[in-house]
Amino acid sequence: QVQLVESGGGSVQAGGSLRLSCVATRYIYSRRVLGWFRQAPGLEREGVAIIDSDDGHATYANSVRGRFTISKDNAKNILYLQMNSLKPEDTATYYCAAGDGTYSLSRRWVDYWGQGTQVTVSS
Repeated sequence: QVQLVESGGGSVQAGGSLRLSCVATRYIYSRRVLGWFRQAPGLEREGVAIIDSDDGHATYANSVRGRFTISKDNAKNILYLQMNSLKPEDTATYYCAAGDGTYSLSRRWVDYWGQGTQVTVSS
């Protein structure tokens, strides 16, 4: 059973915007930490943005801070990632994640992964 489903990826020119969505089951959405990771070909999966479900505190990777915004719609069990001022180096497969581990940008807290959505930014 798929419990996290991402959408919203696509191809965009540098400077453009995309909004990723992640629909979760209620059980998964209620995990303590929700977040977005990305993985480019040949590179390790890296944390992009995470949010604490209890207090809404968000943390961003240095590379996206000021350009990306993570948010939640608690009524619909949807996690969002608004991506503005996109750069070619943002090109990657983006994954939604949920878990109850220690809040951080590492992968160690993740218990559940989505299947990923591709984002391609051209120069």
